[in-house]
Amino acid sequence: MELDIYESETHQNSRRRKKSTVWEHFTVKTDGPGCARAYCKRCQKSFAYLKDSKQSGTSHLKRHIALGICQKNKKIPCSKTDADPPKKRAKAKPYIAATAISFDQERCNSKIAKMIILHDYPLHIVEHQGFIDFVRALQPQFNPLSFNAIQGDCVAMYRREKQTLLNLIDRIPGRVNLTLDFWTSNQTSAYVFLRGHFIDGDWNLHHPILNVFMVPFPDSDGSLNQAIMKCLSNWHLKGRLFTLVLDKPFSTETLIGNLRSLLSVNNPVILNGQFLSQNCYARVLSRLALDVLSAMRETIDKVRESVKYVKSSKSNEANFLKLRQQLQVPSTMDLVIDDQSKWDTIYHMLVAACKLKEAFVCFDAFDPDFRMTLTLDDWKQVETLCRYLNYLYDAANILTVQPYPTANVFFLEVSKLQVVLTCAALSHDPFCSRLIMPLQKKFDQYWRESCFILAVAVAMDPRYKMKFVESTFAKIFGDNAEYWIRVVEDGLNELFLEYNIIEVLPFTATNDNEGNETTIKTESFDEGAFDGSLFAGDDGLSDIEFYISDLTCNQQFKSELDEYLEEPLETRVQEFDVLSWWRINGLKYPTLSRLASDILCVPVSTLSADAVFDTEMRKMDNYKSSLDSLTLEALICTKDWFRYKSSPITVPNAFVKVEC
Repeated sequence: MELDIYESETHQNSRRRKKSTVWEHFTVKTDGPGCARAYCKRCQKSFAYLKDSKQSGTSHLKRHIALGICQKNKKIPCSKTDADPPKKRAKAKPYIAATAISFDQERCNSKIAKMIILHDYPLHIVEHQGFIDFVRALQPQFNPLSFNAIQGDCVAMYRREKQTLLNLIDRIPGRVNLTLDFWTSNQTSAYVFLRGHFIDGDWNLHHPILNVFMVPFPDSDGSLNQAIMKCLSNWHLKGRLFTLVLDKPFSTETLIGNLRSLLSVNNPVILNGQFLSQNCYARVLSRLALDVLSAMRETIDKVRESVKYVKSSKSNEANFLKLRQQLQVPSTMDLVIDDQSKWDTIYHMLVAACKLKEAFVCFDAFDPDFRMTLTLDDWKQVETLCRYLNYLYDAANILTVQPYPTANVFFLEVSKLQVVLTCAALSHDPFCSRLIMPLQKKFDQYWRESCFILAVAVAMDPRYKMKFVESTFAKIFGDNAEYWIRVVEDGLNELFLEYNIIEVLPFTATNDNEGNETTIKTESFDEGAFDGSLFAGDDGLSDIEFYISDLTCNQQFKSELDEYLEEPLETRVQEFDVLSWWRINGLKYPTLSRLASDILCVPVSTLSADAVFDTEMRKMDNYKSSLDSLTLEALICTKDWFRYKSSPITVPNAFVKVEC
């Protein structure tokens, strides 16, 4: 007996009437007590509908009509309602009929380009038959792309994102810091990653890769200079550079000297260019770790072989676990085999092995095939090694917890490591002293070169200011602490004074047509304006010298820096956001906040978070080395920008010079 679904449902329960227009194409026939099947009016194919009084829904019926499965129904267009996605069910995802979405080839091409960029897929993937078959299974109308086409799409995407980033950089109120990271290749060339670090007008920290370029290796001095100057020009950074950080062991003194002279010509000199080169913090720590690991290579190899034996089979692991339980070893750590390209994995392997040394000492009696080659003295030396590797690990790990953290966090770690290594080098334990003395000498050089900028940075943290610098220098320098404290104080005052000088350069006030506020704009000035002849008068004294003299002689004058340092320290809380504090207090300290903005974004490391523990320089793979320079730069830079989402930010007028 054939029943029209609307009539049947009306008699049974008006609240359950089926309103979907799918029933324009189907009828329901009873198929026994409590059972019914839906039949297509065109092809008479039957579908489950009702069984044991339980309905099967209508999604499968809609697919039969919307996707054209019904051969006799292909020429009958489905109404728009038929293509509407069904409601969600507990065990099935919502279905969207293909006829409801118009295919957009350009949008699809853009998504493929972004996929390739984000996941480092080779550009040739678009020509792989498997990829083409997969996409056409999803959308038969898809037109396959060529290598050249997708390459052009990636470069076009890079240029759009680059313009967005350039617009952001043009609007930042402060300066930009640069880091240079070197990658090798299988060719006679190296690749340089030039990354910018800056804070925008909303006090958000940005650190995008600006350029990737190839230079001859190892003789890269001249071409590197030219590439950096080109970068400064392309990104509108001439006169706006604050620091340049590179790893000195991979650079010659000639290169560093050339960079210093070139950059000084094109930038107002901050503290006579003292910030134009620093050591890479992460590489310094890696070299120290490698030195101390190399000093104990034989002992570490014994530990590694013991760990490998236990991890070599399930039965060995089970026997080792059983022994641990019998000995009631308190450690819950698991043994791990190290990756010798990452020194932190070597550290973790040694720590875990030390925690389980009791089990290792007895394991040869438990397993006759195991040979224990480590003596008790060896284990003691490994424990000593782990204790000092832990300090290096903690000092480096802050670069992985938050990529490129603000500069104020490093003074604590660096000064603590300086104290620990100095004490260990003077230890009465001959093994400890002999092991750590070479490390202490190398790190002491880094400390003396970097402590000034790190101290200035921590002084910009309202939880510490100069109080922490004073107490730390007293521990490290002893009787000479007062001299080093004065160096930092004088440098901080000189920095603040230079920012005040920039602040009093000629300004032009222009009325805003949309309101009554006055916008203050700095007049353009020549790059050579920061020489000794700036505003020089007939008497040989410049206007700026008169300004400085006036500030110095005025006994009642108290600068923003003085007021800031005299204010009580902020409470030390773990989640303190130093950038948020300066954003809130920017109006109170307009000039000092500009200095803080530039100081806090000074990078101490040239490496990305995933390379902090590398034991070797990174190498560009053969595929990327085969790409032309523009395509390579497009793929690497755009991925970085997508990853960190550097997007244009509306920069408020946070820093306005107000005259009473």
